[in-house]
Amino acid sequence: MSRAAHISDPERKCLVTGEVSPKRGLIRFVLGPDDTIYPDVAGKLPGRGMYVSAERDALEMAVKKKLFSKGAKRQVTVPDGLVAEVEAALVRRVLDRISMSRKAGRAVTGFEKVKDWLEKGTATILLQASDGSERGKSKLYKPGGRGSFFDILTAQELGLSFGRERVIHAALAAGRLADLFRDDAVRLSGVRTIETQDDGNDPVPGKV
Repeated sequence: MSRAAHISDPERKCLVTGEVSPKRGLIRFVLGPDDTIYPDVAGKLPGRGMYVSAERDALEMAVKKKLFSKGAKRQVTVPDGLVAEVEAALVRRVLDRISMSRKAGRAVTGFEKVKDWLEKGTATILLQASDGSERGKSKLYKPGGRGSFFDILTAQELGLSFGRERVIHAALAAGRLADLFRDDAVRLSGVRTIETQDDGNDPVPGKV
């Protein structure tokens, strides 16, 4: 997604902060026919949308303060675990983005392959498992720039995108798929609370 496209992105107001921001940094919610609130992370469900900043504190505040009812101007039902549902939906989206990139030849995994892409300047985004060895992960330099590094997925989650049990290191090449991944990954970074768990194992060259 080009810089010009981002600049022209439509803006919406957050129910919690009252701030107006580009839609790509917000989570959209819609009111179903049963007066229940549903998250719409893809922004495609019919109906009038309500928006909350893609930050866990903001989402929790919207639930706690019953701001969805205020936004809808009537009493609504907010399902238990709504914030967790948003997080899970975002995880699915970023994994799908990685999988699509892999199938298009725009993503690699494995320490040596990722290192090679970084050295050649092919990699625009570096992904590392949140529960991988910190010492091992430090051996790969980050591309630099906003949204060029993410450690928001576990090794098992990253592995799902590559058809493997576990993946510690991965990289995405520049292009539309990487841009789409970045937007969703930035939102997930704000919503997800995940503890880094160092597995103590350094990557073996050629292995994930």
